[in-house]
Amino acid sequence: MFTGLISDIGELVARNGGRFTIRSSYEPGSIALGASIACSGCCLTVISKAAAGGGTLFDVDVSNETLSKTTLATWQPGHRINLERALKAGDELGGHSVTGHVDGLALVTDVVADGSSQRFEFEVPAGLERLIAAKGSVTLDGTSLTVNTVSGRRFTVNLIPHTLTVTTWGRTKPGDTVNLEIDLIARYVARLMDPSHR
Repeated sequence: MFTGLISDIGELVARNGGRFTIRSSYEPGSIALGASIACSGCCLTVISKAAAGGGTLFDVDVSNETLSKTTLATWQPGHRINLERALKAGDELGGHSVTGHVDGLALVTDVVADGSSQRFEFEVPAGLERLIAAKGSVTLDGTSLTVNTVSGRRFTVNLIPHTLTVTTWGRTKPGDTVNLEIDLIARYVARLMDPSHR
């Protein structure tokens, strides 16, 4: 389980099929083999690690299912990645409950200045819009964000300067796609309300 609060910006340094090698600033001794790390919103398992330049290189295996449902299929060396370590018992839950299970891809349709912040507009695949509510939570590329407005399949969020600086969002532009995870509560409520599952 995660909170959607990014703790590092990693970089993809090598890729061999579904084996990805990622550079992070995490201390090597703090990463256990088998640990879960959210990589731009995708929960992945560390299968090997090595100290590297004051940080850590770690390897993860990415399944064909994950490649088909997320942005990871397009990642190439040099790609910047929002990283978050899994919660430990007693950690502060500063964002919202995030599983690292991506529901779909959201298309960035607009980015405009809004005071010192930036307002991002997204379009989601048909069927997911009913699970997004104004003032509710979403996870986009691993980042816990609050929905401002919803109109059909489009919704907006505002990102403050701090978030733009400590995540990959400062480089995100219209036409990009990002990993979208629906709020966990909304996902289960929708299933309970679906007559086909009664």
